[in-house]
Amino acid sequence: MNDEKNVENKTETNLSAGEMLRNARTMGRRKREISTIAKQLCIAEEFLDALENGDYKKIPELVYVLGFARNYAMELGLDPDMIVNKIKTELGIEPTDEATITNDDLEEMNRAAEYKAKLQEWLRIAVEYVRRHWLWFAIGGGIIVLAMLVVIIFGGSSDNKVDDVVAAPVVQQAAPAVEEPVYNIPVRERFGKENMARAKVIIQAIEDSYIGVEDAKGRVVFGRSLVAGDVYYVPNGSGYKAKFGNAGGVDIWVGGELAPKVGANKTSKKDVSLNPESLMKKK
Repeated sequence: MNDEKNVENKTETNLSAGEMLRNARTMGRRKREISTIAKQLCIAEEFLDALENGDYKKIPELVYVLGFARNYAMELGLDPDMIVNKIKTELGIEPTDEATITNDDLEEMNRAAEYKAKLQEWLRIAVEYVRRHWLWFAIGGGIIVLAMLVVIIFGGSSDNKVDDVVAAPVVQQAAPAVEEPVYNIPVRERFGKENMARAKVIIQAIEDSYIGVEDAKGRVVFGRSLVAGDVYYVPNGSGYKAKFGNAGGVDIWVGGELAPKVGANKTSKKDVSLNPESLMKKK
């Protein structure tokens, strides 16, 4: 009897994370379809299917893979930490703790992942269309270049001084860019560059963290997972709020000065006011 249990446990240990998820869904007491669980968890059916097949590349980012896997495992009655660590092992990642993911975070992550997957699919279709009709695009591009040359050659030959005055470029003085703070880690990538000139609040991820920003009307103006070094320039104005997947993993700079932490490391935080006065009031 003990030998049979040891063989069973060994077999389960050798299973991949995807195989364990599929077996729990199809061979347990409550056999269910993926479509049913997808509706309950608010996770796209194609992402659950990707988890069961170990095809993690179909899920846009690692934080989504681990977040979806953890919730899927809990729904199926499996140990979520074991499933997450198995996936990390399969991907060659050290089994470190990840940020706590709430239901609101999960829905936001799912929407972002679906949007990115659709965007990639549309890009693939566009590239394939251009590849099949490259000759028409080449002809059209040649016509545009020829038209531009005609305008330059014949338009620039006029001796009319009035036209020269009208055509003279007006030099506009650019607005001074915001003074960058002395970040604690080197900048990797910048987001929200259109806000750079007037931003009073700058967020930098010092660890991997999901960041979502809404305006006063609740409209999402920014939402994505940042990796260590990424910077986001918050639009200047009142009423902006943020959601952090890893509150302790971000530095918030106000007017070049580091604001107090808005939450502990590896914890999520919602409805954080991004008004400069609110961020600095604890100092």
